Amino acid sequence: MRLRIVDCGFRIGNAGVRVHHDRPISIRNPKSAIRNCICLFLVACTPATTRPDFLPDPQAARLVLDAPPGRVTPEIATLVAAESLQVERVNVRDGYVETAWYDTRSRRSFRGAGDVPDLAATVKIRCWADPYVPGQTQLTVETVSRPRYDPSRTERDLELVVPKTHAGHAIADSLVAALKKRFGTPNSSPTAP
Repeated sequence: MRLRIVDCGFRIGNAGVRVHHDRPISIRNPKSAIRNCICLFLVACTPATTRPDFLPDPQAARLVLDAPPGRVTPEIATLVAAESLQVERVNVRDGYVETAWYDTRSRRSFRGAGDVPDLAATVKIRCWADPYVPGQTQLTVETVSRPRYDPSRTERDLELVVPKTHAGHAIADSLVAALKKRFGTPNSSPTAP
């Protein structure tokens, strides 16, 4: 199909090419335009995330670091591995790191929910690195344990934040201290009790 100058809304006169403004722009196939808009919207805002579908416990430690989440998240994964914990899930884009269950007495990691021998000494550490202000990250570090194993309930329903006297809390504290040393904290940052 040949496209003529008249179809585009142009007129050639003595003064050169002018745009003819009194003719509305028509879309030849409105269905394809709507379909393209929907596809563009779906590609631009994907709801897929590797973060869990629950929020951190309100008792979890919170601090602000002087670095964006894209720099903090890989450093968390490196520090967790340096502490001999096995990383179960990490996603830099989402700012999320989760360890496997870790027995603080035997110093071994366990994948899965049912094969943990000592529930009282076993912890899981989760870190959420959220944007705070440009160039800073609000980090939430949650250290949880399970007092019992119940396959009829979800893992999250059975989890409790460990007390400050627990060995898992000391691991999380050392992780937070290493991150503070590496990135620093602003003077006016909020801290958890």
